[in-house]
Amino acid sequence: MTRNSEAKALEAFLLQHVRQNGGISFAEYMSQCLYHPQYGYYMVSRDRIGKGGDFFTSSSVHSLFGRLIAKQLHEMWDILGRDAFTVVEQGAGEGHLCLDILDSIADDFPDFYEAMTYQLVEISPDNRTRQKTLLSRHLARVDWCEFADLKNIRGCFLSNELVDAFPVRLFEKHNGVLKEVYVVAGENGLGEELRPLEDPHITDYFRTVGIEPVEGNRFEVNLPAVEWMHAVADVLEVGFVLTVDYGYPAGELYAPFRRNGTLMCYRNHQSSDNPYDAPGSQDITAHIDFTALQKFGAERGLVTLFFGPQYKFLMALGFVETLMEMQAREPDEKRARALRLTLKNLIVPDGGMGETFKVLVQGKGVDEPALLCNRSLRDIPLPGAFA
Repeated sequence: MTRNSEAKALEAFLLQHVRQNGGISFAEYMSQCLYHPQYGYYMVSRDRIGKGGDFFTSSSVHSLFGRLIAKQLHEMWDILGRDAFTVVEQGAGEGHLCLDILDSIADDFPDFYEAMTYQLVEISPDNRTRQKTLLSRHLARVDWCEFADLKNIRGCFLSNELVDAFPVRLFEKHNGVLKEVYVVAGENGLGEELRPLEDPHITDYFRTVGIEPVEGNRFEVNLPAVEWMHAVADVLEVGFVLTVDYGYPAGELYAPFRRNGTLMCYRNHQSSDNPYDAPGSQDITAHIDFTALQKFGAERGLVTLFFGPQYKFLMALGFVETLMEMQAREPDEKRARALRLTLKNLIVPDGGMGETFKVLVQGKGVDEPALLCNRSLRDIPLPGAFA
């Protein structure tokens, strides 16, 4: 089936489903759009990442992203005593980040490579197929599993742009009262309706993150992120959680100026704020609440060790030093310039990946080690003329 035919089939299913149930929450609608077993955006075979897909990720920009994360993982292994170490990556897409990490560890830290197991939690059959092909060099170190199979993990739970794809519920506040957005069937197809809030978990959520929703604003609440954070903490015996995603602390995410929330759709590298256009053929995401991940993680013993923009994380891990080394090995000035321009996308702060993307590192049973990613920028040695 083509994208258009899949979108029409999913829209027909959704209309019937909505009519039969008298309306569904936006979270259920988003879940069907992304994860319907036949027509969901992440479930069917298609190019999603890179130049020929719908969006870029940090790992699709350059392998340096994975190389620097490998450096942080190596330090985590050292902190845990250099014994058997498990990396769990959930939602690994086509597997590029996993490949870059494993290539780097195999080349730079062979003793760590022999001690590690890399487990991939992946619900998309299409992605699993692509991952197994891409990771053929490392199949002795890689395993695929369900989340329910995880237990007593000693190592690091890693995710890159996972939580933003969890289905969110939509709300608006009018006359001091929270109303929930439901998807309903109208004369011209799918539409919306505001209904009274009946779920006390929503008010509990805002009480925990310490924010009061703003009158007149539309906003998202990602309750699956809370459940996921609890579940990750429960399966981690000792070690770290490293989360990379775009989002804000609660005070910024629910700020008064954010009148329409952060829900966005992506197709062919074009953004849209209409999630009802061609369901299943576009990615639907919302910025995540990092305050929620920290506070709900703390309920299960996770201590925040680092939180900040991606550019600070990468620079502390040696971005500049490594870039200079890579440039020194490149004799062609045009290619060296292209390399600089490519890698700039990972750290540029003004509206780019460097600022929009955040990194959260949490620890369990590890006290509060001084991780490499916490280095102050002024303490970073610069090579050559930059020293």
